[in-house]
Amino acid sequence: MNDSSWQPEPVPAGPAYDAQVGPHTRPMPIVPDAAGRDFDDREARDRGAVPDGGLLFRAETPPQEPMPSPPPPHAPQPQDSSPPPKKRAGRDLRAAIGVGVGLGAVIFASLLIVKAVFVGVIVVAVVVGLWELTSRLQEKKGIKAPLVPLAVGGAAMVIAGYVRGAEGAWVAMALTVLAALVWRMTEPPEDYLKDVTAGAFAAFYVPFLATFVAMLLTADDGPQRVITFLLLTVVSDTGAYAVGWRFGKTKLAPRISPGKTREGLLGAVAFAMAAGALCMEFLIDGGSWWQGLLLGLAVAVSATLGDLGESMIKRDLGIKDMGTLLPGHGGIMDRLDSLLPTAPVVWLLLAAFVGTG
Repeated sequence: MNDSSWQPEPVPAGPAYDAQVGPHTRPMPIVPDAAGRDFDDREARDRGAVPDGGLLFRAETPPQEPMPSPPPPHAPQPQDSSPPPKKRAGRDLRAAIGVGVGLGAVIFASLLIVKAVFVGVIVVAVVVGLWELTSRLQEKKGIKAPLVPLAVGGAAMVIAGYVRGAEGAWVAMALTVLAALVWRMTEPPEDYLKDVTAGAFAAFYVPFLATFVAMLLTADDGPQRVITFLLLTVVSDTGAYAVGWRFGKTKLAPRISPGKTREGLLGAVAFAMAAGALCMEFLIDGGSWWQGLLLGLAVAVSATLGDLGESMIKRDLGIKDMGTLLPGHGGIMDRLDSLLPTAPVVWLLLAAFVGTG
């Protein structure tokens, strides 16, 4: 293939050339320039035929980029000026606060209207809590705790505790467990023992413990006692959350609830003791501030243990919340976890301090 771009260029005529290139060509003179570089023809260089810096036909080396110089051995490293990530709460605080305010309004309104209305609120909470607990047991473990006798017996348990006191609560508890045993007999015998055991546990854990709230209401200053019970539990949870979120470093029970810290427990104790002293001094007839300190300490401990107890149940079931009924809170059982074991503690201490009347 003939390509004219590969043909030798004609040599221009001029005084620097004595003859055409050929076998008898006389060598061209070597003329050094001012920098000491030798060229066959300065005129050729001036015309640009030869690049400045080398002989005609010299192979040029492409210019090399300068290597970056290494940083000084003790040069300061650039610092990340971005602020550290802020701690965030695990739930939607706006929804949680809104739901909490709504529940508080329902509770206080029912307490101030008629005591029996508040008993109805307890019954509704117990039935919904039993439904959540038994539903999660069946979904995650295949345990079929009989819901119908538990719900009917749980409602009867709360009403019996309000009308007949502790004696009525124990009788209703026994009858509820017996009804669950008989109800389960209508199905195949496989897993019978497991199902009825779960039923007995559910009957004790939800309605029987909730009965002590109804029993608090039977006293002459019953509404004030219920308010004290609810207020101390909420203040304990709030103190644990606030102090633990801000200062918590040492895990309280990492295998059960990784979010709880010892610092949070101290916050719960401090907040609950302060609230207990105020409540016993100004709300409870015949109460004293020092009794409130003991009451607040007991509430902080029982509320924490109740929260850890339900955390154990949820970890065993592999769930985060018992339900989704309350936005920002989870289910009813996720709000009753601290209240249920605290109710008998408050009832017992108030009975010891100021009596049951």
